[in-house]
Amino acid sequence: MTNKLPIKLLDLLRQRTVEGARIEYKAGWNPDAILRTVCAFANDFENLGGGYVVIGQDCDASGQPIFPPVGLAANQLDKIQQELLAACQLIQPPYFPVLSLQEVEDRQLIVLKAPGGMNRPYKAPASVSAKHKTWHYYIRRYSSTVEAKGETERELLGLTAQVPWDDRYAQQARVSDLSKPLLLEYLLEVGSALAADASQMTVEDLGRQMNLVGGPSESPWPKNVGLLFFNETPGRFFPYTQIDVVWFPEGAGGDRFDEKIFKGPLARMTREALGYIQRNYLHETVIKHPNRAEATRVWNFPYAAVEEAVVNAVYHRSYEEREPIEVRISREELVVLSFPGPDRSIKLADFEAGRAVSRRYRNRRIGEFLKELDLTEGRSTGVPKILKVMAANGSPPPQFETDDDRFAFVIRLPVHPQAQQPSARVTDQVTDQVTDEVGKLLVIAERGEQSRRTLQDALGLKHIPHFRSAYLLPALVGGYLEMTLPGQPNSRLQRYRLTQRGRQWLLGQHP
Repeated sequence: MTNKLPIKLLDLLRQRTVEGARIEYKAGWNPDAILRTVCAFANDFENLGGGYVVIGQDCDASGQPIFPPVGLAANQLDKIQQELLAACQLIQPPYFPVLSLQEVEDRQLIVLKAPGGMNRPYKAPASVSAKHKTWHYYIRRYSSTVEAKGETERELLGLTAQVPWDDRYAQQARVSDLSKPLLLEYLLEVGSALAADASQMTVEDLGRQMNLVGGPSESPWPKNVGLLFFNETPGRFFPYTQIDVVWFPEGAGGDRFDEKIFKGPLARMTREALGYIQRNYLHETVIKHPNRAEATRVWNFPYAAVEEAVVNAVYHRSYEEREPIEVRISREELVVLSFPGPDRSIKLADFEAGRAVSRRYRNRRIGEFLKELDLTEGRSTGVPKILKVMAANGSPPPQFETDDDRFAFVIRLPVHPQAQQPSARVTDQVTDQVTDEVGKLLVIAERGEQSRRTLQDALGLKHIPHFRSAYLLPALVGGYLEMTLPGQPNSRLQRYRLTQRGRQWLLGQHP
């Protein structure tokens, strides 16, 4: 049961990647409380993807971890693992979390990763050591484990054998359909401890470690989420896994339009579509004022709002529907259309007020991977961010639309009324919608082709995941940098160089 987890433990402990509802700290070994929490994560009542139990980590009254952690005595680690194995056999039906021994600030911790189970509901004994045991169902309520009672218990029982689509087995595929290069690329990008050993592992072993493969050893199956993120052509298994970007130069009712279709692994498809939209259809207008020196700068569509709308569609759409995500752009608005609509429990008025919170996520695992890749924050934060970003840009408020049957969901981003309208489709327009981090990277890249390490060292950065997410990936997605070996992203010979777009941006900064 001991494995290396594909997680960044310090980020997990400091609450950067996992919400409070999905993590629990235990200063010491307490089998009763720990087993109840493992059972609650296995039931995954909110479809959030389960959670983690960190044993040997104490926390303060607000629930934040205290450093250095109290840790566990080295001579107790084997005993705890043996007792945990025996305790997990008491869960009905049997359920075993993934266990990892971790060292943080010279202290030994045990981390249990407990993903949502395939055979819920699960129940656990109130006391592991009691002679006459009583079993109860447990769920997570915010950051606490509680017994499911009354209506909550009936709702949990109603979830019997209901596993979110993305966490189900894809019996039309084989484990060999998972791409090992894509798996390795992901582990490197998120800074996983598993990356060091992954190249020596089989695809099946790696997939089981990442909870992308399940079933018995004689008949393993990949999960749907694995094929979406780690297969070069997921559309073979799930038709219309794509994003269609359509430009209407004469408006949505006109006869002319330009269309570009993006396919491929989910994260790459999303980033490429967003990069294309940013390069071609987002532009800034500078408004000068006679009575003050400072000009007003507005975007026709602020990128952060567009990103949230597109990623929201990727996260929440149904991949069983044979309908693509559509991004329709005109001079009046940018529209993101996906199928089906939000859960019936969510009212449109809540969307417009930024209060839309879902209790059921259609794709619990897709959200998990998007969050690790810094493409979403999860936990229903997308709509409030769209509202906030549009307001900060001075844009009219976004509009959210669906029908009574929730057949589809539409997010409309109206154009800023003062934004200058292009006379024709903008082709790879160079804007200065570049973050300070990317700008600093481009200045360094002007020296010529360089490796990732050379670029990072020149910027004085030590944390690889931060450099990748804040500097390198945005520059690549925005088209300012390119790989010298794009077909071999993880090659030790890989170098990065400025594109023509990157040179043009630098010229604009230093004419």
